[in-house]
Amino acid sequence: MASESEKVLITGASGFIGGAVLRCLTERGHTPRVLVRPGSDRRNLENLDVEVCEGDLEDPFSLSEAVKGVTTLYHLAADYRIWTRDPEVLYRVNVEGTEVLMRAAQKAGVRRIIYTSSVAALGLVSEGGVADEETPVRLDEIVGHYKRSKFLAEARVRRMVENEDLPAVIVNPSAPIGPGDLKPTPTGRMVLQAARGAMPAYVDTGLNVVHVEDVAEGHLLAAEKGEVGERYILGGENLTLAEILHEIAHLTGRPPPRVKLPHNLLWPLALGAEAWARTVRQEKEPFLTLDGLRMSRKRMFFSHGKAERLLGYRPRPAVQALQDAIVWFEREGLLN
Repeated sequence: MASESEKVLITGASGFIGGAVLRCLTERGHTPRVLVRPGSDRRNLENLDVEVCEGDLEDPFSLSEAVKGVTTLYHLAADYRIWTRDPEVLYRVNVEGTEVLMRAAQKAGVRRIIYTSSVAALGLVSEGGVADEETPVRLDEIVGHYKRSKFLAEARVRRMVENEDLPAVIVNPSAPIGPGDLKPTPTGRMVLQAARGAMPAYVDTGLNVVHVEDVAEGHLLAAEKGEVGERYILGGENLTLAEILHEIAHLTGRPPPRVKLPHNLLWPLALGAEAWARTVRQEKEPFLTLDGLRMSRKRMFFSHGKAERLLGYRPRPAVQALQDAIVWFEREGLLN
């Protein structure tokens, strides 16, 4: 059971990973405070004992209010769009908003911070090799505004740990899949399209697939055992996109796509999709984007060995994540 003197705050609790962390904490007897934006989709909060605090990362006053009396902060809120008409929003929310929250938490005397970064902030290994927490990367090597914003945000957290004694532990989830993916996330959208039979072809790429509930458990392990200033990859299984689509086809009884498309062939389609989205002032991310294609040129394979050794992190097989995601999408009526 949770200590009566412990007050936990979760930012981004209405989101995918945040909702899973919230469920983990409530199952352990916590009554967390959650910071959610006014008007946000709160289905991931339903039937859970929580204290709701409205605000967002662009409202410093709401952040100062949210951290009052808090002992442990899980910071998961972020703008994770791969594409947006206004990329500056990503930097305001993910970078500036994170720093403002960290300073508010420091001022309020928060004793433990779990900052949710991303494997997007890490380097990659060429030719399908497996990267880890020490794989180097420079900002100019990172593809896309989302990934750059996460790299810069993590760098600010790390600098505050080193220079200002910020009590933060960093976790870097890979590609989470599972129940509660309301929007859905880019990876979840791929799973959904494949489960619908709406992905007739694929490109040669790869992802590290992890169950969202294992990522949530990893957050709690980091809070309990993680070392301040260290980063821990919360990943699962490295699979090519062809392997992922084959598993989804097996789970849904559909034939897997057999056409592998070269990246260059999709370039004009992505250009057109983005141009159309800008022309009609569309806020929703096009299914095919230039940055998405650029990212897919490398296999995004990672090792969670450090978290396994030092935190006791044990993710389940990726097929379980895919199965649970498909069951949840079907229950929500999204496979029709």
